This record gives sequence, structure tokens and C-alpha cells, in this order.
Amino acid sequence: MARPKPDLPPADAIRALADDEGRLALRVTPGARSEGIAIVDGAVQVKVRAKPQDGAANDAVIGLLAKALGSAPSRLTLLRGATSRDKLVRLG
Repeated sequence: MARPKPDLPPADAIRALADDEGRLALRVTPGARSEGIAIVDGAVQVKVRAKPQDGAANDAVIGLLAKALGSAPSRLTLLRGATSRDKLVRLG
């Protein structure tokens, strides 16, 4: 059985939550049953299947966020939160 496609909000809605310098705060749930991005109470919540081992969850977060924004993963930079559930990403 194929995995369902992740639930992604519109790119404009995600970009609207970034600050003036293009930084976006995320709340991440690694090891989730399903992948997706949700905007809850003005905050971006990201769920990924990858476990938080050797940066796999961070890579999955960047990949999913890039897909939602319609850009390449190399255009996104993890600024803060490599080992935390709260992350700060610069949008490129």
C-alpha cells in the first residue's frame, strides 16, 4: 500500500509567518505516524516519520518544508535547534 501524500498548507500561508529577515519558527514532531505541515494558532507544526538520529529528522523537516514551499532544500538553512523540537529556519 502506498503512503498517503503529506498534508501541506499553501506556500503563501507558510511564508506569511516568516519574520522580516525570512526566518521561520517551527515546532517539530519526529517519529510521527504520518508526515505533514500544519499552521496552528499562528505557528508552523511539522510532523516527520524520520527518527531523531544522526540528523535524519532535520533532513526530513527541511525536505518536507522545501516541498511545501516549492523550492529546493538547499535554499533552506537550519539556523537553530538541531537537537531541539523548536527550530528556526531561514527561507531562501
